[in-house]
Amino acid sequence: MSAQQHHEENQEHEHDEAQLGEEDIVEVVEDEGDEPMDDDDDNEQYDGEIIIGGPGPGEEDMVMDEEGEMREDNSWGANALHASQQSIFTVALHPSFPNPPLAVSGGEDDTGFLYCPIPSSSSSSFNADNFPPTKLTGHTDSVVSTGWSFDGEMVATGGMDGKVRVWRRVKGKATQDYEEATVEEWKNWEFLTSLETGSEITWLQWHPKGNVLAAGCEDATVWMWNLPSGNTLTVLSSHTMSSTTGVFPPPAGRQLLTASLDSSLILWDPRTSMPVWKSSMFTAANSPELDPAEHGITSLAVSPNGQIAAVGSSSGKVKLVNLTNGSTLNTLVGHAEGESIEALVFVDLLGGAAGGGKGVVCVSGATDGKGLVWDVHTGRVRAELQHDEPITSIAAHPSPFLHQVTTASADSTLKTWDIRTGALLATHKGHVGVVNGVAVAPVEGGQAIVSAGDEGVSLVWKL
Repeated sequence: MSAQQHHEENQEHEHDEAQLGEEDIVEVVEDEGDEPMDDDDDNEQYDGEIIIGGPGPGEEDMVMDEEGEMREDNSWGANALHASQQSIFTVALHPSFPNPPLAVSGGEDDTGFLYCPIPSSSSSSFNADNFPPTKLTGHTDSVVSTGWSFDGEMVATGGMDGKVRVWRRVKGKATQDYEEATVEEWKNWEFLTSLETGSEITWLQWHPKGNVLAAGCEDATVWMWNLPSGNTLTVLSSHTMSSTTGVFPPPAGRQLLTASLDSSLILWDPRTSMPVWKSSMFTAANSPELDPAEHGITSLAVSPNGQIAAVGSSSGKVKLVNLTNGSTLNTLVGHAEGESIEALVFVDLLGGAAGGGKGVVCVSGATDGKGLVWDVHTGRVRAELQHDEPITSIAAHPSPFLHQVTTASADSTLKTWDIRTGALLATHKGHVGVVNGVAVAPVEGGQAIVSAGDEGVSLVWKL
């Protein structure tokens, strides 16, 4: 379930050459509405509840769901920072996780949290017990997107109030050179700036190599800012309906790829604010038959070599697109008709060793509860992953576990799979409602899987 759908239901019921620099600025717009830089309230350290401990890896406990029924819980630890029964919509892990082992979440309670998900029962000296969470305030509506800058020194939150708010780590004297992150080096964060768009934020994406931030909006615009100045680099306007997702294609990130409910996919040159190409994916361009509930683009991913995009529709179709010219390479049909493609991720099973795109698969997850592993070279299904309810999110695992993905679902579980065979490796239990998001990163002795739960709790498992 998307944050937008959740919001509507609640209303009813109650540094390299690739970096964009100042020389690339198309239009500088000074944000006179910014809040003071010394907004102390926005960097308050949170003294709310952090649930530490719980069953260890491989062990199971029991939790009670809303109907009073007992459910299994095999999580490693839990963080209950957000308001109870207020959905967590998004979770993102520091790009150098576990050095430092930090996460940022955003939720229905109009707040974000910067916290350590590692439980105190671990052997790490940097854990949830000794790292004080930072409450990221200032939004007046749900926080639906979060993200870390490429070096992990800044974090951004995007809200349905039309604001993007950015925080920055306050460095101490001895934090420039270190081998292992310490709590003292990472516990202090300052509010940097509030960026106003005037329309609900639908997604955020930091540039992979520079301090540039892009955001898509419900009014069809896409904004780009240079940080830490907060200057607007450009506002991209060519979509005609809500922009649903966007990404800087690898490896250089020189361009921006965005998608919309109007079925359009656009590759932009941000330095000119002009499209390199624009394609209509699931219906003819400017078609009077356009129906966002059928033709809208709901998910997007780009292959590791930056040559192919996967585009998912609200009606169950997936297309592979040539990023050079926007032409369709293949249409992947396997999900139930009328079921939205909620997540897409590319995985290079061979880590680039094969060349020519061999070994690259695309994993799609949809509201039909199925995850399909597609061979990008042939377009055939290699494996099928199954949940009892819609799949909401998919996370690829880091090397050396490139053959694994974890899926999050509305059935209250997350599952880790071997996508070479479709074998189920582990089922992660403990939530009592929809799991909206998942992130995976290395951790001492294995991998950490961190979730965003509809009941306002973020759980962590060790695999």
